[in-house]
Amino acid sequence: MVRKIAFGALWLGVITYAFFFAPPNQPDTFELIKNLSTGHWKGINPLVVALFNMMGVVPVIYSCLTFLDGRGQKIPAWLFASASFAVGVFAILPYLTLRESNQKFPGRKNAFLTILDSRLIGVALTLSTVILIAYGVGQGDWGNFVQQWQTSRFIHVMSLDFCLLCLLFPALIGDDMARRDINNPQVFWLIALIPLFGPLMYLCLRPPLPKAGDEVMHTQQQSAGN
Repeated sequence: MVRKIAFGALWLGVITYAFFFAPPNQPDTFELIKNLSTGHWKGINPLVVALFNMMGVVPVIYSCLTFLDGRGQKIPAWLFASASFAVGVFAILPYLTLRESNQKFPGRKNAFLTILDSRLIGVALTLSTVILIAYGVGQGDWGNFVQQWQTSRFIHVMSLDFCLLCLLFPALIGDDMARRDINNPQVFWLIALIPLFGPLMYLCLRPPLPKAGDEVMHTQQQSAGN
């Protein structure tokens, strides 16, 4: 219950800050979003381009856990995961608030879940992240970015959104590790204490979820051993 209250309070706090305390919207915000979305990046700070594109990558990282986690939830995880591509942490935080701890994966994986459970998608996400960050950091103008962060609500809130998504990922890792029979606190803390790249490393290395038949056999072996 404390966990739910904490996530709920953080969600309300982020909404309040974004609408009442963040810098005002700039007249060219809609034009900037349109150009970023359509690939017309000429004249836009590469740091802003990289951040905007990372806000498409990070929801995929979350989807690799939320869609699998949602199989055992009463709430439709797909709805929150899908909405996160548009509103980021404003969709993830209510899911974290409403979900229950779920350390089992009932039933079988369909083709979509098999893709999300694959290590290959973790590798693809890692490569995309490295390329975007290298582009933004290597070619971006930090002075200009700080100025935009101080004056533009879009840049300000998007930056906050990205940072929170990177920090909140460990909230889903514990149950995902349990579903895969990974009982290693050191691994959890290694992932949790390295924002963004810790979760990416986890997605690249985690073993696939056991098949339904394998899980039954594992349970029977445990019962026989007892």
